[in-house]
Amino acid sequence: MLPDHAIAKLREDVEMVRALCPPFSRDDYLAGTLTPVFFGSAVNTFGVQELLKGIGSFAPSPKPGKSLEREVAPTEKKVSAFVFKIQANMDPKHRDRIAFVRLVSGKFKKGMKLKHVRSGKIMAVHNAQLFLAQDREIAEEAYAGDIMGLPNHGNLRIGDSLTEGETLRFVGVPSFAPEMLQKVRSEDPMKAKHLKRALEQLAEEGAASVFKPNLGSDWIVGVVGGLQFEVLADRIRTEYQIPVKFEATTLMTAEWIDGDPKEVKAFTDQNRASMALDHSGAPVYLARNNWHLAKAKDDFPTLKFLRIKEETA
Repeated sequence: MLPDHAIAKLREDVEMVRALCPPFSRDDYLAGTLTPVFFGSAVNTFGVQELLKGIGSFAPSPKPGKSLEREVAPTEKKVSAFVFKIQANMDPKHRDRIAFVRLVSGKFKKGMKLKHVRSGKIMAVHNAQLFLAQDREIAEEAYAGDIMGLPNHGNLRIGDSLTEGETLRFVGVPSFAPEMLQKVRSEDPMKAKHLKRALEQLAEEGAASVFKPNLGSDWIVGVVGGLQFEVLADRIRTEYQIPVKFEATTLMTAEWIDGDPKEVKAFTDQNRASMALDHSGAPVYLARNNWHLAKAKDDFPTLKFLRIKEETA
């Protein structure tokens, strides 16, 4: 079906791949020293089934989940899970928010009651969803390693744990200190409260870091790349109908403060103009430059200045 020149090129490419790439070894793959490569075309649906079959055949089985309390084996009978992602406005018509949950152990059944560890409340889970590309279906059951979507009305956030009663706080979902910081303002002053809600929802997704300084009315948004500001501005405009402007700041970085509560309060009182809270209420130090940050660390050597914050319930 191919012309002669295309056949010659294909055979040459295949020969080169076979000569340069080592043969696949599942043991090496599971050890993290080898990566399988599939050749195909998603546009033409060529090789897609082979890719899916390969993932099903070669991917590792669910691993134990690490929590602050203990290690949870995937073979345990009781359900435990954690929220690793929040996505707002997947269906713009309904302004839905989905919390993506990974099952660590047990067998989930529709309607079962789970403990929301952070709040201590019991929630009946009737509308958990399973996703495949653009398709959704109600999850009648799910197993360790599966990912479900739970409709979320603001009660779930990244790092939250769900169990059948045991207090477990899973770790391994980090937040990173932003590389770039800008102020954001609504072009319509009447929509300031709406902007607050939009920023908090985007922060819950992990799309950006959002900080409310102790002084002033501006919000500070932190990202790892400049293009994210354009994406955020477009999302806020299209999803929340709020035109916004991002403006430069003199800030270099934002780092979370951790330590003895008395020390944290003393530090906050002394550096009030440079302090903020993130969307979860955690204290954050906004540094103007390296000297500013170094002096703060020298003045309070017992405090921890974190560029990575572990999200736990």
